[in-house]
Amino acid sequence: MVTLSKKLIEKLYHKEKLSSSKIAERLKTTAWTVIGFMVRNNIQRRTFKEANRICFENKPLTFSIKKKLSAGEKELKLAGILIYWAEGAKFKGMDGAPCTVDLANSDPRMISLFLRFLREICGIDEKRLGVQLYCYANQDIESLKNFWYKRTKIPLNKFIKPYVRKDFLPEKIGKMKYGLVHIRYTDKKLLRLIDEWIKEYCKKMKILVD
Repeated sequence: MVTLSKKLIEKLYHKEKLSSSKIAERLKTTAWTVIGFMVRNNIQRRTFKEANRICFENKPLTFSIKKKLSAGEKELKLAGILIYWAEGAKFKGMDGAPCTVDLANSDPRMISLFLRFLREICGIDEKRLGVQLYCYANQDIESLKNFWYKRTKIPLNKFIKPYVRKDFLPEKIGKMKYGLVHIRYTDKKLLRLIDEWIKEYCKKMKILVD
């Protein structure tokens, strides 16, 4: 039978931030044995919120940031940061924050540039990329999807159900020739990192940040 000590369990749980199941795995015992030991020895356990936060922090990254950048890549990184600052869904902390990098725009050039930033600078996992088309009811949805597929190189099976507006005004016909697309990458850690880059840029340019 494994011998547990209060000092060891506190070290693994509070300092190394391991879960009870991970501690059990490390010590070759069961999670229930570890939990029972903690209860008997008055070792304070994490709240559900704290446990979720630690679980989130311990998840492996789905992207690989390029560290050494050429002059051109530095320009691309800055362009991606500024594009997202202007047009992207913002990070607002852990509670109620978007969990996805989400850039919406109707300009194919901007979409192409942002995707280059994600692919070449952020080293994203292509399987986590998705697209949602926003268009008007008088537009050809399939033609628009094919247009954006060619521009983004994101497979059509990654395009979710389009949002089609039926209450458009006649004078707006032709305003969004190609519709508008949301480029989404499902990783809150990348969203948080881009937010940190935006703040670093603001600090460098001496722009006040809330």
